[in-house]
Amino acid sequence: MVAVNYVGEELWSYFNAPWEKRVDLAWQLMEIAEQLTNNDFDFALYLLDVSFDNFAVGPRDGKVIIVDAENVLVADKKLIKQNKPENWDVWYESKFDDCDKEACLSFSKEILCSRATVDHNYYAICQNLLSRHATWRGTSGGLLHDPPAEIAKDGRLEALLDECANPKKRYGRFKSAKELREYLAQLSNNAR
Repeated sequence: MVAVNYVGEELWSYFNAPWEKRVDLAWQLMEIAEQLTNNDFDFALYLLDVSFDNFAVGPRDGKVIIVDAENVLVADKKLIKQNKPENWDVWYESKFDDCDKEACLSFSKEILCSRATVDHNYYAICQNLLSRHATWRGTSGGLLHDPPAEIAKDGRLEALLDECANPKKRYGRFKSAKELREYLAQLSNNAR
């Protein structure tokens, strides 16, 4: 027997929701990435299977919820800092995976468990859910596809998403993820 609990519609069902709703959901996803990576408990929870069907949106409060957490790697950052494995204090940038399948991620469990600062969750959310590289059920463009004309013309959102998914600068994903969270918060507040 298996017991399941309905917590809301899959994130996928919001793929063509109004722009304002998609911006809010994207901001929540980036906040989840931040909270799972940097928290007061000094444990990083790295999402290893990030796709539209692993998240849901609460029907009453509109909050994004992780609904499939069977593929999560837990890294004890306090232990990493204490044991100091080789390169433990060198920031780790996940490698962009330009594959032709849905929900692709490349990662090394050994590296995720031996570095104190890792961008994996930002990479996973940006590549598989938000950016133009995100593909799902025959669609592409990610949750933030087809922005309003003034936002598309500005180019800032696309630049931040591209740098977050596939950074061109050293430590570019760390910087762009922070800026993207701030920009999405601004867009979300302006939409209200």
